[in-house]
Amino acid sequence: MDAAALPRLTQLSHGAGCACKLPPGLVHELVMSLPRASDPDLLVGHETIDDAAVYRVSDELALVTTVDFFTPIVDDPYDFGRVAATNALSDVYAMGGRPVTALNLVAYPTEALGSDPLREILRGGGDVVRAAGAMVVGGHSIDDPEPKYGLAVTGLVNPDRVLRNSTGRAGDAVFLTKPVGGGVASTAVKRGVGGDGVEAAAVAVMTTLNRDAAEAALSAGATAVTDVTGYGLLGHLHELCEASGVAAEVSASAVAAIDGVLELLASAEPPIAGGTRRNREWLEGWVEFARDVPEDRRWLLCDAMTSGGLLVAVAPDVEFEAGVRIGALVEGPAGRISVAA
Repeated sequence: MDAAALPRLTQLSHGAGCACKLPPGLVHELVMSLPRASDPDLLVGHETIDDAAVYRVSDELALVTTVDFFTPIVDDPYDFGRVAATNALSDVYAMGGRPVTALNLVAYPTEALGSDPLREILRGGGDVVRAAGAMVVGGHSIDDPEPKYGLAVTGLVNPDRVLRNSTGRAGDAVFLTKPVGGGVASTAVKRGVGGDGVEAAAVAVMTTLNRDAAEAALSAGATAVTDVTGYGLLGHLHELCEASGVAAEVSASAVAAIDGVLELLASAEPPIAGGTRRNREWLEGWVEFARDVPEDRRWLLCDAMTSGGLLVAVAPDVEFEAGVRIGALVEGPAGRISVAA
């Protein structure tokens, strides 16, 4: 099959990367309707909307289990595989764990694309998994007109060192370990605007493992951790606050953007992902923006990020050099966020 005649990966997807998630309000409603497990060895289940489940098998060992997959966020198959794998591994790191095995999850239109792009997707995913010190040990595939790729990952963690999104405390400082704006960048790529520089900057961010950030969080005695993906920085901070029973304050200007993203958001027709719009609508009842917060910053904080960094809460007197301080957890209605310029 002539590679030049093949459709672009992003042409075959209705959304890009984590922006293709179901609306957060719907997901929360569905998850909360599920029965809760009563096994005392289930240290983290679905009830706090955390990044992964954690199951204790002994006093020294617990399993971390997670799954993540999505539609193409870039057109290069190898990079798509790398981004998807980095994103899936992130959930294990967000729990303080070490990934050990991964299963490929593949939905793919063989007739439309042939086998070569899929081979590159799997190569990219495999390279990232190996770089993380883990192994791809199998997987599952289906025929699908819209390509999708990701991993089911198993990790290990000491039960006493599990990081959660439900243990933040009022007074803690909140840090972010990667810039955001991947949803803007990927939407720009899909529309053919923004240039190669924005795409390259986004791919560099999205393929950076959260391993070092997680190790730094553990060393700093982090009180709560979550990663930033499809529900945006404010969406995942809201989940952390709600699970921890606290509110938060955020400085919009402190949040770093991927190179070129703020310029795209300031353009006449900013490339805002559908997932980002859903995030902002969902958060209207939870987030209060100060009047002087610019519109581009409001969109950035709701951006449907893919393979973002960690949100890390630490005691206010702790130095945390792996991230940038963007705000604090405070007393207040659980899940509420105030955003200052």
